[in-house]
This record gives sequence, C-alpha cells and structure tokens, in this order.
Amino acid sequence: MILSLLEATTGLAQLGTAIGAGLATIGAGIGIGKIGSSAMEAMARQPEASGKITTSMIIVAAFVEGAALFAIAACAFLIK
Repeated sequence: MILSLLEATTGLAQLGTAIGAGLATIGAGIGIGKIGSSAMEAMARQPEASGKITTSMIIVAAFVEGAALFAIAACAFLIK
C-alpha cells in the first residue's frame, strides 16, 4: 500500500522539481540582468571606474550563476 502511494506521488514530485528548476533559472536570469543594468548605470556615471565595475560585475554574475546551477542540480537529483 505504501509503495502504491509513493508511485502515485512521483508525478507530482517530478512536476515540483521541474518547477523548482525553472524558477531557479528565471531567478538567475533576472539577477544577472539587474547586475548588468546596474553596472551600465554605474559606468555611465563614472567612466573612469569601468574596469573595477566590470570585474565586480563578472564575479557577482558568476556567483549568481553558480547558485542557480546548484539549485538546478539539486532539483535534478530529486527526480526519481
């Protein structure tokens, strides 16, 4: 009986992990977009600091992408 109950919920579990992976991807896209937007505004205000701003932007974007990849991998491992 327990086994049949678990088999019935695997479809919902797979749906939940797919939604979680999608939300992680969307969140990373929005976050990296905001990072790029803020960096462009900062470079427009202070063009002489564009090197430092670009470096910081790339580092923060890599952290956001790493967190999103971790979330997507965690969702992928939960799918049976």
